[in-house]
Amino acid sequence: MSSALQIDQLKSRLAKLSHHETGPEPGRFTLGMDRVDAYLDPGPCLFCLHDIHAETAADAVAANAFALGLASRATTERPLAWVVQALACQEAGALHGPGLHEWGLRPENVLIVRVRDATAMLAAGEEALKSGAVGAVLMSGWGEAKAMTLTASRRLALASRAGRSTAFLVRAAAAALPSAAETRWSVRAALSTALEAGAPGRPAFVAALTRSRQGAAPAKWTLEWDRETRAFAEPAPLSGRLVSVPVVGSVGSGGSATGFRRTG
Repeated sequence: MSSALQIDQLKSRLAKLSHHETGPEPGRFTLGMDRVDAYLDPGPCLFCLHDIHAETAADAVAANAFALGLASRATTERPLAWVVQALACQEAGALHGPGLHEWGLRPENVLIVRVRDATAMLAAGEEALKSGAVGAVLMSGWGEAKAMTLTASRRLALASRAGRSTAFLVRAAAAALPSAAETRWSVRAALSTALEAGAPGRPAFVAALTRSRQGAAPAKWTLEWDRETRAFAEPAPLSGRLVSVPVVGSVGSGGSATGFRRTG
């Protein structure tokens, strides 16, 4: 399917969802974790672009999960558009409806757009943002791409403001680049606290704020995602964490990770 045909189909779908409104200056959203929200006060901006970078290729799932948490907080009751580059699905796994439900989302409120490459991802994301039909647009990319330029990020930022939608751009297996984003994050997977009977715990992340246009200094936190409250939460004490993640010394990096399972 050509990119032009995909965009035409996306426009048609967005037109049915659209209820474009104008209003006052963009508000803010919180992460739901008091310690982090106090540091970020007044909080990340709605209707802006936010960059999330996977610390390593093995952290792609964690970076996308963290971005999904941010997008969930930013959409409120409006639908979410998720634009996924084909290579991202091949390398990190395809999206799964029951998984969205487990995250605390209603799959019917998530519009999934699969595209061939970064150019098509940016075009679809921009179209979704400026349509006014969705509360947030999450774009999941993979690898280096010439299309990922400062100009491209400015276009996304302008589309966010025009359509009153919030943009989240995730990049994995690629170098971090300058952008017009209001906040920039570097994310890796973290230890997950096991539930009863050793069941896998809540998704956990180490999220580093590397840049904020609001002036907040770089900082790093370990967070978990609570699907019941659809918010980030403080992790349990370290002694209760029984599930680990391959980041350093893992199978993915040439080491041994026997007995460990990946979370996030």
